[in-house]
Amino acid sequence: MDERLVVVGSLNMDLSVTVPRLPRPGETVSGADVVRGPGGKGGNQAVAAARLGARVRMVGMLGDDTHGVELRAALTAEGIDDSTVGTLPATASGLALIVVQHDGENTITLSPGANHHLDEATLRSLTEGTVANRADTVLLQLEVPLPTVLAAAREARAAGALTVLNAAPLPGPGPLPAELLRAVDVLIVNETEAAGLLGLPDAPSAGRDEDWTARAERLRLLGPGTVVVTLGAAGAVAADARGGLSEPGFPADAVDTVGAGDAFCAQLAIALGLGRPLAESVRRACAAGAVAATRHGAQNALPTRAEVDSLLAGTPR
Repeated sequence: MDERLVVVGSLNMDLSVTVPRLPRPGETVSGADVVRGPGGKGGNQAVAAARLGARVRMVGMLGDDTHGVELRAALTAEGIDDSTVGTLPATASGLALIVVQHDGENTITLSPGANHHLDEATLRSLTEGTVANRADTVLLQLEVPLPTVLAAAREARAAGALTVLNAAPLPGPGPLPAELLRAVDVLIVNETEAAGLLGLPDAPSAGRDEDWTARAERLRLLGPGTVVVTLGAAGAVAADARGGLSEPGFPADAVDTVGAGDAFCAQLAIALGLGRPLAESVRRACAAGAVAATRHGAQNALPTRAEVDSLLAGTPR
């Protein structure tokens, strides 16, 4: 049976340019032609989940501009239910300015636009007070206001849905509100976000799996039942009530990592929502991220379920 998944999050138009190297402060670096396409962490994860086989409903806000029309069309083209996506008059849709280095590393500057107006009252209005609405899983990020994310997590938990939070981008150093971390079943972070939530200055210099597993277990003490830390090409580590585990990454000729994390999050949410074991779910998520990293763009790079299955079938344990 396909997973029924609701994504509450951001919808942005991405403007992306590839450069030989990321510019230093005050420096100008010439790049390739600008590529324009739909994005936003919420939109990306919704599209990824749909391509990976889930039945997806998106909850978000668009402006009444050309970008908003195109972003809505991109959702419906993937078979995503957009009935809970609102349009705000006289407001611009979200916009992301992305600079991608030749090896896939990137920097992103975000103008939230209509996403910033997805407040608690709007959330209740769009969903008629039932975010989960018979969904198995609710997937959240932090590109919409934090009180809205907390309200959605509360409603999802009350409805019995698996509640997954990709804590990105972090609003600032230090822990997120304790109530939010206690309201989610699964927390997904990268190295930088894990260090930020723990109030640490940076990632461990050694980068050993056991360092990351220990940090995942420390993050569990903040409230989530399961914590997954993504490590880029090195794979991911996870911790739940049974202990920690590590899954290696997949060999990939990375050209753009913009969509890799969103593919990972969507696949992990689907697999865990279907009751698959944590190790298997993390492995599938690593495979989804690896496929996405081999392509340029955000939603253009997101893989299908068949592509993830193919990579898994061709890669021995």
